[in-house]
Amino acid sequence: MNLMEAIGSRRSIRQFEGKAVPRELVEQVLEAAIKAPSAMNLQPWRFVVVEGSECRKLAQVILSACQAMKERGLKMEGVERTAQSMVQAPVAVLVFNAEANNPDSIVSMTDFHQQSIGACVQTLLLAATDLGLASLWCGGPCLCVEEIGKWLGRTEPLAAVVSLGYPSEAPSARSRRPVAEITEWRWGA
Repeated sequence: MNLMEAIGSRRSIRQFEGKAVPRELVEQVLEAAIKAPSAMNLQPWRFVVVEGSECRKLAQVILSACQAMKERGLKMEGVERTAQSMVQAPVAVLVFNAEANNPDSIVSMTDFHQQSIGACVQTLLLAATDLGLASLWCGGPCLCVEEIGKWLGRTEPLAAVVSLGYPSEAPSARSRRPVAEITEWRWGA
């Protein structure tokens, strides 16, 4: 598959087969992800990979945190749906921002770290697609950063969670706004 095919065929998958993903494939996906550009080459991403029953534990941590937030009046339905999808996935890659709390960091503004991590996650998603894996980029679990950090013994902020596995659904492409509608061109002489 070439890059343009991977971009065009990548989908957010919420239903996964129960089939395990070989560690070698996950490693290939991570090897691709770390080739993403990062501000000042700081490479702020750090990964924790959970598999099998650990994915179900992660989902339970998220669902418990959601329940506590709902009791405070917050709407957490989207995060709960994401956690339910995560239960089916055989692998979850948690991406942490290792530079966010670093007082010696050249870049103190987290926007640069977030952009770098976004590039890393997008590269991870495209690599997964290229290797025949399905993925789901989950931002909602980041609302449960304290609970997930406590569960894993991590202090860095959680930036993203990506579920990986083999798809048991094949959703069609979602509509996109036309480039002409969202682009302003300014050409100089």
